[in-house]
Amino acid sequence: MNKRTELPTVENSSNFNRVAGATCQVGTTLENLKAAVCGETGASAKYAACAKLAKEKGYEQLGRLWEATSAAEQVHIRLEAGLVEEIEPGYERPTADAPELEEIDLNLIASANGEIFETSDMYPGFIAKAQEEGNDKAVQVFTKAKLAEAVHAELYLQAYNNIDAADDDSYFLCPGCGYIEKGSAAPEKCPICGAPAKVFKQF
Repeated sequence: MNKRTELPTVENSSNFNRVAGATCQVGTTLENLKAAVCGETGASAKYAACAKLAKEKGYEQLGRLWEATSAAEQVHIRLEAGLVEEIEPGYERPTADAPELEEIDLNLIASANGEIFETSDMYPGFIAKAQEEGNDKAVQVFTKAKLAEAVHAELYLQAYNNIDAADDDSYFLCPGCGYIEKGSAAPEKCPICGAPAKVFKQF
């Protein structure tokens, strides 16, 4: 993700349109926050399982990618569930069933497809509803997640194309928004939320 002179928002970005034929059901912002938490919980569990399988089969770098994205989804869960808990203090966070996995290459495609759905369908719909309701906190949280998911999808497709040509790069996770950068070092600051390099977690 190229660095911009200003952090991306709905107002200054051109990639917040919702895909034609969108299938995600949009409810109230509170309902959408709960749905997002549920979806991210399932994704985090699936990616953790994919990481374990990849390492068992000798794909160490792919395992680290899935570990990083699993942790990134936990960032989104924390942000989204936090807003739900402000409204419903007794809210119980959902759990996820054990995921069904396929071969490593197909798991990469499934992971990319899931992230593309979130960044092009689910989150744009949720952001529009939060704007309609004047819920600025939800707009900001959904925006961070939407932008990070697009990067995750890119990383999965890159990994798919290079499945038999791994390199020595690490993955660096921003704990503020779930952005992940592939390379030899964390970025000077997160291109999505501005968090400094020192807070990034290396995988």
